Amino acid sequence: MTLSGAGVLRGMARLLPICLFVVPFGIAFGIAATEGGIGPVQATAMSAFVFTATAQFAALDFLQEPVAYFSLGLVALALSGRHLIMGAALAQWINRLPAGKRFVVLIFLSDANFADTQMLLQRGETDLGPLLGGGLMLWITWVGSTAAGAFGGDLLGNTEAFGFGVVMLCFFAATAFGMVRSTLSLLLPVIVAVVASAITLPYLPNGWNIILAALLGGGIATLRHAE
Repeated sequence: MTLSGAGVLRGMARLLPICLFVVPFGIAFGIAATEGGIGPVQATAMSAFVFTATAQFAALDFLQEPVAYFSLGLVALALSGRHLIMGAALAQWINRLPAGKRFVVLIFLSDANFADTQMLLQRGETDLGPLLGGGLMLWITWVGSTAAGAFGGDLLGNTEAFGFGVVMLCFFAATAFGMVRSTLSLLLPVIVAVVASAITLPYLPNGWNIILAALLGGGIATLRHAE
């Protein structure tokens, strides 16, 4: 396996169209973070170092005094646990790289560049440059759009008029629909997770309904996969 500069550029070009859809999410996060009391610099730094939209949005509910660090960690783990699956799926290719290059590539692993690169690898591709390039393109877009929302949110005026308030709801719904459509066996785990989250929302501390839903849905999916 190789990690070429040409492959990195090719990966950036391949995911450039996808990045257009990332921009509203980044702007929405920047606005939501600053409205939640996080400074523009801190919000931008969070996107630069954390680089996971779902966990970052969820974290905003926990970054209030006193900070519930344990609950925050569990929510982040539940929402980012899919990276374990993606890493395992790429292991047979990415483990052939030296450790240093391997870690650099995995830092920028996300859903979009994983899906794109896995398709290339299954066709016989031997260059992991597209994985790194695609991730870099997504990271640059995510950080830049977060900064735009954090520093320029006030210039947009009433942001509710742009529909930023429903961006993440649409994102989660589209993601779940795509997963179920491609793998019907996920329908039951998704239904169980949604119902559990909705029913326990009034009774559990903030965010714990998400943790419970993720554990139940993931457990059912694991059991069905083992059958």
